[in-house]
Amino acid sequence: MDKPRHRLMDYIREDIMPHRFCVGCGCGTVLNVFANAVEGIGLEPTKMVCVSGIGCSAWIPSPYFKADTLHTTHGRPIAFATGVKIMRPDLKVVVIAGDGDIAGIGGNHLIHAARRNIDLSVFMVNNMIYGMTGGQAAPTTPTGIITTTTPYRNVEPAFQAADLVMTAGAGYVARWTTYHVFPLMESMQYALNKKGFSFIEIISQCPENYGRRIGLRSGNDFLKQFKEKSIRVDKARGLSEEELKDKIVIGKLCDRDRPEYVSELYNVTNEQVEKLKKEAAS
Repeated sequence: MDKPRHRLMDYIREDIMPHRFCVGCGCGTVLNVFANAVEGIGLEPTKMVCVSGIGCSAWIPSPYFKADTLHTTHGRPIAFATGVKIMRPDLKVVVIAGDGDIAGIGGNHLIHAARRNIDLSVFMVNNMIYGMTGGQAAPTTPTGIITTTTPYRNVEPAFQAADLVMTAGAGYVARWTTYHVFPLMESMQYALNKKGFSFIEIISQCPENYGRRIGLRSGNDFLKQFKEKSIRVDKARGLSEEELKDKIVIGKLCDRDRPEYVSELYNVTNEQVEKLKKEAAS
């Protein structure tokens, strides 16, 4: 008897499964949650374009998600996604990439896409290290952590990407972990339906390159820590910086409506076309 086909196989490429993520990696969880989010709102893959950069998290849409995908150069997925959205505003454009891609070399693209409020859904998987290339310190690596490039300890503060994006003007910003799969799925669904720039930071585990440096060698160890260290944004309000030290503030950080860049760009173009038509007719 043939094995029943799982419903998510409409969204995940069967010919390259099982996936190639390391044991315990959070990328498989993010792929699962993303596929469920897309299915839950009835968004057809043919109406989407996924854009990724280089790194472990970039594999989530490319090659695993069954939609048109641009696998771009490191740090440039938001730039490519902007071009796609301008030329095809009818498509839902989603960026899934890691913290090195989005907050490191691609930091300026992130800032200005948020400022412009471009209609993109950006899901940044933050495993706090460069996992694919050998465990170098990333912009999000916490202070004091030993990595390949900080063998004595990291002296830099961790980059707070979600806070920056919120300040830059994004319409929707949230932060979750791979432990909080159902709130993350609902947040992804909201982001996919939200007009304007939506950004979700997903704190994820990397047992292979980050975990062995901090004594967490399994995915379950990370998930337990995510559960214990997470605090909802409403409970975090009013707490001091010292009280929030080593905590992960989760939940919706902002939700607002602003004019969207591509729509405004087309409005300007249409205005000028009509002006030229009137001038030619006079």
